[in-house]
Amino acid sequence: MPNEKPRSGENERDRIIAGARKNRELREQGYREQALNLFPPVCGRCRREFEGKKLRELTVHHKNHNHDDNPPDGSNWELLCMYCHDNEHQQHQLEGTKAPDADKGSPATYQPFAGLEDLLKKKLP
Repeated sequence: MPNEKPRSGENERDRIIAGARKNRELREQGYREQALNLFPPVCGRCRREFEGKKLRELTVHHKNHNHDDNPPDGSNWELLCMYCHDNEHQQHQLEGTKAPDADKGSPATYQPFAGLEDLLKKKLP
């Protein structure tokens, strides 16, 4: 229904989201520019070199995955191309889903829901 006016809550939400995106872009521009000045324009994984318009495909990856940890010496950053950066985050997400002893070749003994019944019985404040 194109003639409907957005509700006031939607306007507020849109304003908050737009502000958060703008702040993120400003923060990213700051550390991205610093990283591009500190490091050569080469992907840290695939070693592809970037220049000119292709430079926008090079992203700053936070090694500890904390986007607020931006030391001026760049020790928490590495430049990765978009593809390697996406792959890095996929690997990081998958690591969180592995059983603790999965890479040791031992039989699966991990029980992800072991304490669930006790947690469900607890009353919320």
